[in-house]
Amino acid sequence: MRRLLKAGTAAAFVLSAGTDQALAQSAGSSSSSPSSASSSPFSGLFGGKKGNETSPVDINISVAGSNEDLPPAIRNTSLLISAQNEGRVTGQDMLAAARGDYARILGVLYDQGYYSVTINILLDGVEAATVAPLDAPHIVRKVQVTVDPGPRFRYSRADIAPVAPGTELPPDYRRGEIARTGDMKTAATSAVEGWRNVGHAKADVAQTEIIADHDTNLIESDIRLAPGPSLTFGEMKMRGYQRMDPRRLRKIAGFPEGERFDPEKLEDVRKRLRRSGVFSAITLTEADYVNADNSLDVDLLVTEQKLRRIGGGFEYSSIDGMRLTGYWMHRNLMRGGERLRIDADIEDIGSQLTGMDYKLGVRIDRPATLHPDITGYVAAQVTSEDEEDYDQKTGTFGLGFTYMHDDELTADIALQFRALQVDDDSGRTDFRLFALPMSVTWDRRDESTDAKRGFWLFGSTTPFVGLQDETGTGAQVVAEGRGYYSFGADDRVTLAGRSRLGTVLGSELEETPRDYLFFSGGGGTVRGQPFESLGVEVIPGKDGFVKTGGMSIAVLNAEARVRVREKIGVVAFVDAGRVWEESGFTGGSGWHAGAGAGLRYDTPIGPMRFDIAHPLGGGYKDDDAGTQLYIGLGQAF
Repeated sequence: MRRLLKAGTAAAFVLSAGTDQALAQSAGSSSSSPSSASSSPFSGLFGGKKGNETSPVDINISVAGSNEDLPPAIRNTSLLISAQNEGRVTGQDMLAAARGDYARILGVLYDQGYYSVTINILLDGVEAATVAPLDAPHIVRKVQVTVDPGPRFRYSRADIAPVAPGTELPPDYRRGEIARTGDMKTAATSAVEGWRNVGHAKADVAQTEIIADHDTNLIESDIRLAPGPSLTFGEMKMRGYQRMDPRRLRKIAGFPEGERFDPEKLEDVRKRLRRSGVFSAITLTEADYVNADNSLDVDLLVTEQKLRRIGGGFEYSSIDGMRLTGYWMHRNLMRGGERLRIDADIEDIGSQLTGMDYKLGVRIDRPATLHPDITGYVAAQVTSEDEEDYDQKTGTFGLGFTYMHDDELTADIALQFRALQVDDDSGRTDFRLFALPMSVTWDRRDESTDAKRGFWLFGSTTPFVGLQDETGTGAQVVAEGRGYYSFGADDRVTLAGRSRLGTVLGSELEETPRDYLFFSGGGGTVRGQPFESLGVEVIPGKDGFVKTGGMSIAVLNAEARVRVREKIGVVAFVDAGRVWEESGFTGGSGWHAGAGAGLRYDTPIGPMRFDIAHPLGGGYKDDDAGTQLYIGLGQAF
């Protein structure tokens, strides 16, 4: 017996009670835009169960056969179970849920390759399908769901055509495999996307025919596509902007008018607008109709965010004291998406070793400078640092460009003028220089504040030219990598590692600006060791050698993070660092290490971090060095 199960592009299936008779009802053609496809009658999962102990209704579900995946799948999709969990157990509720469950259970079975199905749903012994909606019983005491899936069907034919070059179809949609409706839907969706990816924006499914042969338990599936013409991007019509200059809005979007249609280019437009920080909502909609010249217009609807924003953060160390940070930002300074940001930073508040440090920075970013993916900026910063071994004041002014190739890969280059004044036991040293910092960041983490998988790579080089005798000429080079791997149920265990290498080439240590040198110790390098406690002693001073940062550094960090509750996690970690006196990781060196444990509590803006660490050896010789407490927002790395 051959039975036509599905005709057209979408279908809803209803199984009559007590039989294996399937009725197909055409639901009409799918939308011309894949993003607006109609929802399946089988979609939606309602997980979890409270059991029958707390419910006045006893619901039993029995499934014939040996497929262990079917019972939990049926329970998860059942409206009866969902209604019971939510306490909706009147007779009317039970009848409505039962009548809906015929199609939902059938959808689960079809997606597992079962097409000769018998479903009985009895409400106190009466088949639910035979009860009219207005004749619902007042009370239902017992619901018995009995499912006989019958034999499993396989493909005798699995055709889809025409298919665009490069289209990846599901591997299980082929002759001999289990005939799951999910694979058929995925094949159709993938084929449509394949045509869209090569410029056929209005590609659609023209016809779908699925025939079940119940004598041989085989399925014939034939999907026909209508690619439509190859299209180009037409005009972008913009709506919703208020303070934004429409000319700048168009430039920031970088809409590829006249180019061949490509959904990835539309996504690039959306990302550029989102990165600008001006808009809270961005909607791109393809026109319903194609223009006479085979171009397709796109409608852009934006909603602007509030102009101003303020924020802050904090960290605490029992030795180094508290750090407070804050910022104020204007999102659209001159109606062209320009972002003004003012940052303030106070560190070492209440430190046992040093005075307080101050930092004030001002930066203006202008998106779509020279290119839609390039942001130009002007920045100025002044700092004052009162450390145990030196006092330093700096001023930096520069302009630069940030290129965002995509959400993962970013490059930056700037030209800076810098002035530094350093006071230590050797006296006062002034540095004047031009610098050309360049960096590349590749971020493949799944989440920036609490990564569980992926990696983060960073590399930078900062050539500098001294403008007076006290300042040398050279380059600082830094490389850093972070990696994350999770395993266990729900990825409860995460192993995280970080390594950082840095060196200064070309200049002598005493001629190198002090903030280009490398210290180790503190929350950003080696926990358990006081901040910047490990350096080198090369420059002679009044009472011996002066402690400064070294010319080279290597830092290693390792963490094991375990989630013990939904919002609570514990961490064990070990850190180590070494600093060298000379470039290229040569000359005299010192090392130190620290280890500890911590607690994490998830918040909407990242995990709250509480770490306790103790020095393991090397480095700091002061008697005050000991167990330290660190508090902050976000993982340590």
